[in-house]
Amino acid sequence: MSNLFWLSDAQMARLEPYFPKSHGKPRVDDRRVLSGIIFINRNGLRWRDAPKEYGPHKTLYNRWKRWSDKGIFAAMMTGLAAEHGEKKTVMIDATYLKAHRTASSLGAKKGGRGRLIGRTKGGMNTKLHAICDSQGRPLSLFVTAGQVSDYIGARALLSSLPDVDWLLGDRGYDADWLRELLKDRGIRACIPGRKQRKTPVKYDKRRYKRRNRIEIMFGRLKDWRRVATRYDRCPKVFLSAIALAAIVIYWL
Repeated sequence: MSNLFWLSDAQMARLEPYFPKSHGKPRVDDRRVLSGIIFINRNGLRWRDAPKEYGPHKTLYNRWKRWSDKGIFAAMMTGLAAEHGEKKTVMIDATYLKAHRTASSLGAKKGGRGRLIGRTKGGMNTKLHAICDSQGRPLSLFVTAGQVSDYIGARALLSSLPDVDWLLGDRGYDADWLRELLKDRGIRACIPGRKQRKTPVKYDKRRYKRRNRIEIMFGRLKDWRRVATRYDRCPKVFLSAIALAAIVIYWL
């Protein structure tokens, strides 16, 4: 089939350093299996609907689940994004991702972190928090329940913030503690103040317009159906789907 996705030799060469070592019986063709996993995630298909060219659907699912649980796909994105070379500007923002009934049905296991799905005005959602560079390429990702404040995501992502001159964000990140943390790190905040502030906050309006690049990034990630609609109950597996989309779109 001509519309199937296949990783090139150059793309496989970039990914291979992040593959786990094979113990015992050698793994089946990595290129075929990973290409099938990408095809399923991009089109939002059931695993049993995988085209026969990718091999048994159970092989695709088992590889996907095993590597997701080990954080292999998230590590791939982190490793590839570490080569970004950004020294000037990064952007921070968050977006909602709709949770399908297959992800939000039944109760979560006791003792776990939960499914990170919350009820908002738009229904059951997960929120994706992200930092991207000046070109709109994702550097760090973090998922929470949909009703969680942007401040929570910002706190989680600040530790992975690269040494840059500027951080761009919308009014949702207007907080004195955040501005102070950025100032201590030598980063200038380009964040408009909230309307209820008694003293207006000055910011570079011309520079702020560049923030649309992170909105474009979210739009491109949501072109992948398994990202735009969350089917996976496990938040770690869902984060792997987002990381895989970011890898294919921006880092390969």
